[in-house]
Amino acid sequence: MKRGCDPLIFKNQKIAASFYSTAPTGLYEQGFFQMLNYRQLHYFWVVAKTGSIVRACEQLNLTPQTISGQISLLEQTYGIELFRRVGRNLELTEAGRQTLPYAEQMFQLGGELELMLRAQPNEQQILFRVGVADVVPKSIVYRLIAPTMELSEPLRITCREDKLERLLADLAIQRLDLVISDSPMPSHLDIKGYSQKLGECGISFFATKQLAEQFGQDFPHSLHGAPLLIPGPETVVRSRLQRWFAEQQIQPRIVGEFDDSALMQAFGQSGSGIFIGPSVIADEVIRQYGVELIGQTDAVTESFYAISVERKVKHPGIVAITEGARRELFTEL
Repeated sequence: MKRGCDPLIFKNQKIAASFYSTAPTGLYEQGFFQMLNYRQLHYFWVVAKTGSIVRACEQLNLTPQTISGQISLLEQTYGIELFRRVGRNLELTEAGRQTLPYAEQMFQLGGELELMLRAQPNEQQILFRVGVADVVPKSIVYRLIAPTMELSEPLRITCREDKLERLLADLAIQRLDLVISDSPMPSHLDIKGYSQKLGECGISFFATKQLAEQFGQDFPHSLHGAPLLIPGPETVVRSRLQRWFAEQQIQPRIVGEFDDSALMQAFGQSGSGIFIGPSVIADEVIRQYGVELIGQTDAVTESFYAISVERKVKHPGIVAITEGARRELFTEL
């Protein structure tokens, strides 16, 4: 095996750093330190992963001569052999086996770097970071955010769902531009923020055809004893709904509680119980889940808010959401 100039190995990192920072430029000119050719290393890596030059050619869309030639140059540069031929197959030498894990890490990091760079908004795009409280129905969130996709100013939207208090903490340190919630900024939090009411609407009760036939007559009293799926205790509408039931002297049979409205709707679609949703998206719920409307009430309302750190909103995304909600979704405001 050919041997070239062995790399210097320092046990002390400070000594190594000092040596490389003060090494005479003549050492570089003489080729003592050589810049690694990443293209050649990539060809080595692909051949090692695929097991043959033929398969590497298919993956890289190159000729065998190109790949084998570049790997040979890499071997010549460092005076080593990376592969040995055993019959028709290639096997890694000891140097090749030691090189492979380094190449693995380098090209994995390179792939992650490429993804990160491609994910960056271009100079023309405006980044719009939206936090969504996990209790807000997904259909409402979509309808609220949809107007931002039609702006003449290109936005790059990122949406994150979480508990309200965690989202507000990120809003306070400017990791988010806006938080969409079913309640205004809580007064007990020491966070500077401003709430804009986007709108409110009554609630509707939905069920499969079988349950609708059984409990659809004489609404709302038909809900007494009926199997009901309700929002979790962290939702604002939950307490309003319970208060309304008490006023109407209705006591449904609670069979499920859900923080996630989409999960509640999925259980409702399966026939597990009657479920509620904002009346403003009643037609969409009926169409999407194949259920029927049992009844509606405006005595129980759901409200939705946009919370930001700006008293006077300037971000085009926030403006589009607030204006769109009042113009198209909650037209009564």
